[in-house]
Amino acid sequence: MVDKEGLEKRLEELKEEYSKTKDNKATNKAVGALRHKMAEIKKIISTSRNAKGAGFFVKKSGDATVALVGFPSVGKSSLINVLTNTKSKTAEYAFTTTTIIPGTMVYHDAHIQVFDMPGIIEGAHIGLGGGKAVIGAMRVSDLVIFVIDVNNTDHLGILLGELKALGVRINERRPKFRIIETGLNKSLEFEVNKSGIDDAYLKEVLTSLGMYGAKVKIEERMGIDDIIAIATGNAHYMKAIVVLNKIDTNKDYERVAKRLSELYKIEVIPVSATQNRNIDALKDCIYRNLDIITVYLKPRTEDEQKMPVILHRNSKVIDAAKKLHTELADELKSAIVTGPSSKFGKQRVGSEHVLKDGDVITFIKIK
Repeated sequence: MVDKEGLEKRLEELKEEYSKTKDNKATNKAVGALRHKMAEIKKIISTSRNAKGAGFFVKKSGDATVALVGFPSVGKSSLINVLTNTKSKTAEYAFTTTTIIPGTMVYHDAHIQVFDMPGIIEGAHIGLGGGKAVIGAMRVSDLVIFVIDVNNTDHLGILLGELKALGVRINERRPKFRIIETGLNKSLEFEVNKSGIDDAYLKEVLTSLGMYGAKVKIEERMGIDDIIAIATGNAHYMKAIVVLNKIDTNKDYERVAKRLSELYKIEVIPVSATQNRNIDALKDCIYRNLDIITVYLKPRTEDEQKMPVILHRNSKVIDAAKKLHTELADELKSAIVTGPSSKFGKQRVGSEHVLKDGDVITFIKIK
C-alpha cells in the first residue's frame, strides 16, 4: 500500500530544499537529483491518487468534448442549460454541482459534448474540494472553458495556477520532444538534442527516471523541468477560452474582458447565461476553437437531407472518405465539391484537396 501522506510530506520537504538551493555549475548535479526525486514521488502519488475513494467517471461521446471549469457559483450550471438541453441544478450558493453533468450542444450539425464540472477551489492541486479528481477528469476534454464571474476575475489566475501545479499547460504548444522505445537493452541514444542541456547531464536525468533502451529526439530548446514533466507523463497540453459570465451585473464588462485577454493571452467571451446574452457568439467561439469543420455529402435526391461529416480543420477529401468507410477511401478517384473551398460550383478536385467548413461533396469512385 502506498503511503501517500508520507510521500506528500517528503515531497514538501524536497520542494523546500529545492527552493533554497541555487542552480549554478557547482550545484548542478545536486539540483538535478532533487528534481529527479520530486518527479519520481509525484509520479507515484499520481498513479495511486484514485486508490481510495470514488473519482469521476467520464465517458466521451459526440464529435468533440468541452469542459466548463470554474469556482463554485460562477454560473456553470446556468451556462450548460443555455448551451444544451440539459437541466442542471442552479442555486445561489456554493457547491451546487457535486457530480459531472453532461449535455450536448448541436452547432453546425456537430454534436459537442459539454461537461459541467464540480466547482474548483484554491488548493485543488493538493486535493482540496476533490480538485485533483475534477482536474483529472477534465483532461479528457478537447477544450477547457474557464467560467469566470465578471466581479471575481482573480479566479482565472488561481485556476491557471492550480492546473499548472498538476502539469496542465493551457494554450501552450507541446515542445518537439519524443522518446522512442527500441525494446533493446541498451542505454539512451540522442538522435537530436537541441534543448541546450548537456547530453551527459540529460542522459543522467532521464536514466534516473527509468528511461532505458530508447532513442531521444529534442528538436528545440527546453528547460529541464519541462523535459522531466513530459518524460514522466505529467505534462498535459490543453486549449482553453474564457467565458466572462454575469455581465448583466457589471456595466464595465468590456474593459474587464479586454484586460483579462491581454493579461493572460486568452480569448474572452463576455456573456450573461441567465439573460441569454451573447450565447450565439460563445457557441461560435467554442466551435472555432475545437478546430473542427462540418462538410456535407450531397443527397441523391432533393427529398433527402445532406449528411453531415465532422472533420478536423485542414482535412482533405481523402480524410472525409476515410471517416465514412475505408473501402470508399481505397476506391476513391476524385470528388466534386461545392462551397467555400471550391473556386466555382461543382469543382472537380483530387483526394488531396483541402476542405472548408460548409463544403458539399460528391465522391467519385474508380470504376
